[in-house]
Amino acid sequence: MISRRSVAFGLTLALLSGPAWAASGNAVKMFDTDNDGTLDLAEVKKAATALFAKLDPDHDGTLDARELRGRLTAKELAAADPDRDGTLTLDEYLSVVEQRFNAANPDHDGTLDAKELNSRAGRALLRLLR
Repeated sequence: MISRRSVAFGLTLALLSGPAWAASGNAVKMFDTDNDGTLDLAEVKKAATALFAKLDPDHDGTLDARELRGRLTAKELAAADPDRDGTLTLDEYLSVVEQRFNAANPDHDGTLDAKELNSRAGRALLRLLR
């Protein structure tokens, strides 16, 4: 008899090895403007800036929790909001993007490949780009 724990572990492993890798590879293809097979900070910030504009339907230049749609937890939003107004400006949003980029880049080579994007830190960064 197969335990629930074994099934859960198998599903987790399948998710991590299949679609997650595919998603990180697709992110590289989608945002890699110089076609070098990796994402650098400029490419990531360009993608984040475009998404910011899309997420800001009222065009007030800020994103609130509703507009962020779960990309940041309430705690993460509060930490990223130095003026404590409950919203993120583009600069504040890009600061979070840069922090997550650096966290996903353990070899400090200035680029992220599909493997790095599939790490926990890489997936956190990708949530800010989708």
